[in-house]
Amino acid sequence: QVELVESGGGSVQPGGSLGVSCAASGRSLRGYAVAWFRQISGEEREFVASTARTGGFTYYGDSVKGRFTISSDNGKSTVSLHMNSLKPEDPAVYYCAAGNRVIMSELRNPRAYDWWGQGTQVTVSS
Repeated sequence: QVELVESGGGSVQPGGSLGVSCAASGRSLRGYAVAWFRQISGEEREFVASTARTGGFTYYGDSVKGRFTISSDNGKSTVSLHMNSLKPEDPAVYYCAAGNRVIMSELRNPRAYDWWGQGTQVTVSS
């Protein structure tokens, strides 16, 4: 069992920046694919970004490419998502997800992940 704890989020004006972080309670996430998804009430979860199980490869959803950056510390104890140039369409609950069996072709698929955080709200408002 992997318990994921998210922190960060909050409210920012359009064009601003915000960060969210994900940590696994009491363990490293080495060997795990870790992803961020976001969800608006009533809609399906949208892939935002992910880091693969090995190799440090990162992937981004088309709507955030060039604006968001996913990163981890050397021990992969925390995986962060830094969001720049936030737009009015970015607000959602942002979820961290992890899985140790996620293959490269499934990194964007929420059903490939076994563990999820509780979600953190991101609001963009002037």
